[in-house]
Amino acid sequence: MTTLSEKILGARAGTYIDRHVDKAFCHDGTGIQAKIIYDAMGAPGIAFPGTVYIIYDHIAPANNSQTAELQAELRAFAREYKVHFLDIGSGICHQVMAEGRVAPGEVVIGADSHSCTLGALGAFATGVGASDMAGIWVSGETWLRVPDSVGIHLSGSTGAGVEWKDVALSYIAELGMDGATYAAIEFTGESASSVPMEGRLTLCNMAVEAGAKTGLFYADKETERYLARFSVSCQVQVPESPDYVKDCYLDLPGIEPVCAVPHRVDTIKPVQDLAGTSLDQVFIGTCTNGRYEDMARAARILKGNQVKVRTIVVPASGRDYLQAVSTGVIADLIKAGCTIGPPGCGPCLGAHMGVLGKGETALSTANRNFKNRMGVGASYYLCSPSTAAASAIHGEITDPREVI
Repeated sequence: MTTLSEKILGARAGTYIDRHVDKAFCHDGTGIQAKIIYDAMGAPGIAFPGTVYIIYDHIAPANNSQTAELQAELRAFAREYKVHFLDIGSGICHQVMAEGRVAPGEVVIGADSHSCTLGALGAFATGVGASDMAGIWVSGETWLRVPDSVGIHLSGSTGAGVEWKDVALSYIAELGMDGATYAAIEFTGESASSVPMEGRLTLCNMAVEAGAKTGLFYADKETERYLARFSVSCQVQVPESPDYVKDCYLDLPGIEPVCAVPHRVDTIKPVQDLAGTSLDQVFIGTCTNGRYEDMARAARILKGNQVKVRTIVVPASGRDYLQAVSTGVIADLIKAGCTIGPPGCGPCLGAHMGVLGKGETALSTANRNFKNRMGVGASYYLCSPSTAAASAIHGEITDPREVI
């Protein structure tokens, strides 16, 4: 039967299609590259300015004069063509788009590999390069091959100290870094409907780490509840016994806190097996785990304690930041000794605000731990916000179940 990707794209898997793009977005890094290509095309105009978003998040604020000049150029471009523009402080493009700018059933294309995050809302969302984005600006369309689909079947409930990041790392380890290449991962099973939106965003965000084209949840009551906050209507999507080319079954009660060890996302170990690993830095944030709920969980563990290593917390969006301020979460984090960065990607891509030195080791809630990504010659483990917070207190990798 038809998969969700096939329903949204209107064609069977394996078919090549041209498709109107409902929403197209890029950030300060890919946006300037797309503009260069657009200019080389003769600057023919933006077909649908109301569907185009430029969001500053990767190096925001600018880290040097060259970056500042490029960002000024892209700001001028956004003003000239009257596209949606969100400047520094707005947050990470994927999270910003998830805040009322995407609806179920839409085709959403982002010039960033983690654009698959937005499949959590029941949209077909995927990443492209700068040249493809320039083409979308001009035509309002893109082409693609409708992907096959992989089913991840969720059952049961997670235990104490286990977060959706642990589930994400577990399914990546199960599939492998190329186990879902160019496939759409559909999250289904008896427990899929009970996954909160912040968990869905985390699970879909990590789909590309298995090589997937996108990750999707079917829009349901949880989607309705979430989108109602932004006055966005939601059409419920019902699975029709879809045909999957591969199935992965995850028994949630059997999942425990884990870390992805250097330098592969699909190589995980239980946190308890890594306990005692010395750390130089802890980073809580990114499009994977920088939402309000992530910061709140970390703050509950850190409250009344002091971190023993430098600990950087970067909210995923201005909206998340404001909520964390108004509820006292930011105050608890600061009192515990954390450093708070402006909403955005922070040190995730190794450009600024927490880059590691040679020989240093960090624990991060990011989605990638590739060699030299966050600092040349450094090592970094990936984990959940709870594991990160517990470890910050002790200055070494620590099982969160010991402190909750």
